[in-house]
Amino acid sequence: MVKTRFAPSPTGFLHVGGLRTALFSYLFARRQGGAFMLRIEDTDQERLVEGGMENFIRSLRWAGISIDEGVDLSTDGKVIQKGSLGPYIQSERLPIYQKYANQLLAQGQAYYCFCAKERLEELRKFQELNKLPTGYDSRCREIPAAEASERRAAGESAVVRLKMPASGETTFTDLIRGEVAFQNSLIDDQVIVKSDGFPTYHLAAVVDDHLMEVTHVIRGEEWLPSTPKHIALYRMLDWKEPAFAHLSLLINEQKQKLSKRHGDVSVEDFQAKGYLAEALVNFIAFLGWNPGDERELFTLGELEREFSLEKVSKAAAVFNREKLNWYNRQYMMSLDLNELTRRAVPFFKHAGVLHKTGTDEPAELASLKNVVALERQRSATLAELAEATGFMFADELAYEPELLVWKKSTKKETETKLEALSEFLLTLAEFEWTAEKLDAAVQGWIKKNGYGVGDVLWPMRVALSGQKNSPGPFEIAAVLGKKKTLERLSTARKKLA
Repeated sequence: MVKTRFAPSPTGFLHVGGLRTALFSYLFARRQGGAFMLRIEDTDQERLVEGGMENFIRSLRWAGISIDEGVDLSTDGKVIQKGSLGPYIQSERLPIYQKYANQLLAQGQAYYCFCAKERLEELRKFQELNKLPTGYDSRCREIPAAEASERRAAGESAVVRLKMPASGETTFTDLIRGEVAFQNSLIDDQVIVKSDGFPTYHLAAVVDDHLMEVTHVIRGEEWLPSTPKHIALYRMLDWKEPAFAHLSLLINEQKQKLSKRHGDVSVEDFQAKGYLAEALVNFIAFLGWNPGDERELFTLGELEREFSLEKVSKAAAVFNREKLNWYNRQYMMSLDLNELTRRAVPFFKHAGVLHKTGTDEPAELASLKNVVALERQRSATLAELAEATGFMFADELAYEPELLVWKKSTKKETETKLEALSEFLLTLAEFEWTAEKLDAAVQGWIKKNGYGVGDVLWPMRVALSGQKNSPGPFEIAAVLGKKKTLERLSTARKKLA
């Protein structure tokens, strides 16, 4: 059975690049009728972030990615492990890694390295200064095994390095990049066990992928140069290697690697800004993959049925925020209004525009639904929607009276028009207070009196919104209701006077 894995290190929060790796691994497994596993690689104990593991799982769940095996959260939010091949947290597997490190040492395919950090730093500086390939110079490689064991027994600190083949080349077929070859002489002897006894990624990942029966390793291209080291480990341990697929880098519009210093990059950041999970997943799926036709909108279920690695590009994928906003607008417009309103509630609460109690009473949600309908086509995110409609909830609008005046009109003329408009609106019955009926009634009244459309509708819209750009005056008035509409028109006249 096909099994893929996502194996993050909880040294921060889930990056959108990590989400893409997880998504592609998940989609490939689903398409093949296989299983998707989450493993936590926490061997770099110094860089662990508290709550990072839980954040990864919550972010995956928010995106709709379900975990078949491995680390997950229980209904009460506690970390659990499910499956028969665990533990799935690497810090709980140290004796397993030590067993295989000892086997490699016994086979003469690994060795103890006693070089101090200072020597390695000097070596790196020398290599850089002389424009030489950087890497370990194998100084400890030929120390006799008995001597190395004595030094270790005496308490001397050491790491364990993999004894890479010194000649020939390592070749493999990458499912995205095709045939890949590396000259073994250019690959240094990688550390596989650190001086603190913890394995490095190289040993732990290979051991775990084999023992946990992973068939396909889908990961970022930064791991491509490490693949020959991993293949060497598989062969030294007499294990069948999995299929590899290395995803291209994510870059921004300036062709720079996507990173925190260029803006929000964690899934949590986008969630907090009000991007819908469906939109972010759809957008990220297209960062390197496309179905081969003009379609752009895919549900997660449709992606599960259509995704294939054959259609993943090896070129760097551009994280275009304008395109992400386009996706989010599409989903905000297509989502059921009741559901969109429900999802928008936290953002209205954060903006401080819901009732101070912050309750989600049906009457309050019904009123909020009308507000959401006003801006759902104009806003890119839920946070933007809540901010853009704040004027609907304000007790008093802050704007300069000059904003009410249309082009060549005057304050006095504008005040007169608003007063006449208010008198006309007073004559309308409550059943006529819909956007469509207000539009027809007011437009007819404007024409009958020979007024300029802009001379009436511009100050009406500004009086109701307090903004230069906003939804149309009839849509706003219909949501505000007759009483509040007339109050705001009255306030505008006072400002002009």
